[in-house]
Amino acid sequence: MVRTTVTIEAGRTAVGDVDRRPESAEALVRSLYAEHGRSLLAYATRLTGDRAAAEDVVQETLVRAWKHADDLTSGKGSVRGWLLTVARNIVTDRARARAVRPAEVAEIADRPPVEGDHSEAVVNSMVVLDALDQVSPEHREVLVELYYRGRSVTEAAKELGVPPGTVKSRSYYALRALRTVMGPGAEVAR
Repeated sequence: MVRTTVTIEAGRTAVGDVDRRPESAEALVRSLYAEHGRSLLAYATRLTGDRAAAEDVVQETLVRAWKHADDLTSGKGSVRGWLLTVARNIVTDRARARAVRPAEVAEIADRPPVEGDHSEAVVNSMVVLDALDQVSPEHREVLVELYYRGRSVTEAAKELGVPPGTVKSRSYYALRALRTVMGPGAEVAR
């Protein structure tokens, strides 16, 4: 079994041979975080622009330091340099992974759903036009003025040359006649 020596002397972390027991791993991570955690977090925050993402990067960096403790003891370079390089590589890997995935688009609630097929509207128009041909001319005129031309009762009355009460009465009976012509259960989608 390999022993771990983790000491903090005069602001420098010395990492000895690594023992993979949980308590030694915890001691290694604690000592690295105690000495380099603040600067590592500041660096990661600057790279990511997001504190939460930077904390994730610091955590992943310390996990990799624990897994590669042998590299920290080799004597080449500084521990802080190794940690900052690993943090930078993690941020770069995450940015590349996001770039590969297509951007997620949130559904906008203000927009109505897109109508795909207009064939139903065409069929409905044909059914209503056929039914209009089967009602009396007075009823057809009132329905055309009110529903197709969008006129008010007063405007339709002036256009047709009849009193407004007659327009209201004819529209009521015209709609009943239209329903009868179209048949029971025949409903036009709106």
